[in-house]
Amino acid sequence: MTLLGIDVGGSGIKGALVNSETGEMTSERFRIKTPVPRTPEAMTDVIAEIVAHFDYKGKVGCGFPTIIKNGVCKATGNLDPSWLGVNVEALLEKKTGLDFTVLNDADAAGYATMNFGIGKGKKGLVVMITIGTGLGSGAFLDGRLIPNFELGQLPYKKYSKIELWAAGSAKDNEGLSYKKWGKRFNTFLEFVELIVSPDLIILGGGASKDFEQFKSQIKIETKVIPAELQNHAGIIGAAVASQHKAPKV
Repeated sequence: MTLLGIDVGGSGIKGALVNSETGEMTSERFRIKTPVPRTPEAMTDVIAEIVAHFDYKGKVGCGFPTIIKNGVCKATGNLDPSWLGVNVEALLEKKTGLDFTVLNDADAAGYATMNFGIGKGKKGLVVMITIGTGLGSGAFLDGRLIPNFELGQLPYKKYSKIELWAAGSAKDNEGLSYKKWGKRFNTFLEFVELIVSPDLIILGGGASKDFEQFKSQIKIETKVIPAELQNHAGIIGAAVASQHKAPKV
């Protein structure tokens, strides 16, 4: 079955058609810049435009960059504050007339990686970190999703959340080298290791493709590997979740 997956990010909203059995994208990725401000009306318009681009009429999976519980936005993260308390699924279904499954974006990326990528068959506690505008995190115990593990929201020193200091956007905004930024990212991973003691950490998102450039700065004991699906994982995982219904709590 071919399903539409949409990955909502801080800088871009991307969509593609996905084979739900193989996890392969069957179309080119279509991307629109995330509107500023990131309000419900503006972002919903963009998502509807992506649906229209594919002339798609089936179920849609959507990875969203914040905590989602039963389709409802429970934190705003890097979004406009007006998102708080909004039923994202209901809003998108009203806008498009289609059946939406909305889940945390890092959970979507992890869902793809654990079903079709390097995480398939991995046991124990696996944490997926997506590196982008923020630091998303998805947790899986023996392959089963534990939703809304938002470790990038932890406060750090003068920062209200550590992702403001250690995400990929911080590297770009401050013009940091991979060596300097890698040290910051390792500090974040030290907190992840301390708090949840994972058996494996998988890195996804845009920066994961450059893992070799900051690998030497990763000093934690837990094994850290890049995701093969890299920046497409969010699209693939969201699409497949719309059929297999990743847990919604």
